[in-house]
Amino acid sequence: MHHLAAKAVAGALVVGAGTGAMTKIDNSNGDIPRDVLNPMVAGQAMLTNASIYDNVAKSPEHSTFVAAANATGVANALKGGGAYTVFAPTDAAYAALPRDAAADARRDTRYLVVRGKFDSQALLGLINAKGGEAKLKTLDGSTLTAMLNGPTNIALVDERGRVADIAIYDIYQKNGVMQVIDAVPLPAKHARS
Repeated sequence: MHHLAAKAVAGALVVGAGTGAMTKIDNSNGDIPRDVLNPMVAGQAMLTNASIYDNVAKSPEHSTFVAAANATGVANALKGGGAYTVFAPTDAAYAALPRDAAADARRDTRYLVVRGKFDSQALLGLINAKGGEAKLKTLDGSTLTAMLNGPTNIALVDERGRVADIAIYDIYQKNGVMQVIDAVPLPAKHARS
């Protein structure tokens, strides 16, 4: 009997792990795929009719990114119109940085934002069209390189050669898309180890 109970719990965990947030979608401009089931971030629903800032501010795993976005003025862009892709490092990614690099990272949130909506399909298309590496111009004028890290995983390489994998793909919002990443990319101007 204990064995059956363990299987039931394991099955419930597998089913529960795939849950996301279903929302009413205003897709009048056709930017959001028709049947979107946004992934949840740390148990928090990410709503397609909210702004990027509103969603990332609700995430319990992105308080460092949100504080940095507020301090640098990036939050204003993420609250408003336009179309953006945000590569949002988790708090754990910021915590893994050395102290001096963490201070730099909090000043460089513009390096984590790209104009335009780049979901995984758009990124894969660019990577394939550009021969394996797609250069993305960030809001600060620097470059992030998107490439495959294995057969299906998209990774970002910063200007110093450090790699961040996309951990949670394609969180659609009314003004763009968010990709959760597991490391903090930094522009070349902070080329410390």
